[in-house]
Amino acid sequence: MPTNIKVEKLQEGLKTKLMGKYIFFANEVASTNDWAKELAELGAPEGAVVIAETQTAGRGRLGRKWISPKGGLWLSLIFRPKLKPPETVKLIFLAGLAVAEAIRELYGLKAETKWPNDILVDGQKVCGILSEMKTIGEKVDYLIIGIGVNANINIEKDFPKELGETATSIQKALGRKINLEELFRALLEKMESLYQSFLKEGFTPILERWKSFTSFLGCLVEVCGDGERFEGLASDVDDDGALVLKLENGSIKRFLVGDLSIKIRRQ
Repeated sequence: MPTNIKVEKLQEGLKTKLMGKYIFFANEVASTNDWAKELAELGAPEGAVVIAETQTAGRGRLGRKWISPKGGLWLSLIFRPKLKPPETVKLIFLAGLAVAEAIRELYGLKAETKWPNDILVDGQKVCGILSEMKTIGEKVDYLIIGIGVNANINIEKDFPKELGETATSIQKALGRKINLEELFRALLEKMESLYQSFLKEGFTPILERWKSFTSFLGCLVEVCGDGERFEGLASDVDDDGALVLKLENGSIKRFLVGDLSIKIRRQ
């Protein structure tokens, strides 16, 4: 199965009204998020999608480098939600749920959601999500959701050795390559369905579905943030998207940002 994306097939059979109505494609860009921001500044509408075969300067959270070789699905979506800026974090959970559901339904893999923005397969990272926004006063002008899926990637060959221990790909988990256009369409259809549900019913149903895809809740975890490390029981993710940690002394601490690693899984 070819690694190249067939642009003409991205919209073929796409069952959406908003997501992917406008698609901007490039063989190579520095960052799909940066390109999407440029397009949003020029007035690109909500639902427009930027996709590239490779990124030369892809990035993850906290400015970390995101390796983006050919064979992955690297895309960014433009949103113009009528939300307060702190509420936009909810769309990260929506995007994560969309990815997890699409992978489960298409390939039968047990994709899991991990706070705050990762999707795992076999306990290893298969997808990361990065959101960036522009505000005008207290209103959101636009929000960019970047999604990077390790799809048809040979982890041992295409990734640095240190990432090979924590990352995986759909190809590695399945033992075969997948159709990138099919995954693209399924992901956009999930995004649109969940986004419409979010606008009508609010965040709670989305969050409950997202939590049903996790395996870290109820586990002893370590959270790193603001230069500090905390250990405790991951007891919940609340309606603000914050991780609720029960510390050893019985106190409760909330984290809106941070890195989570599992120390002891629940039995």
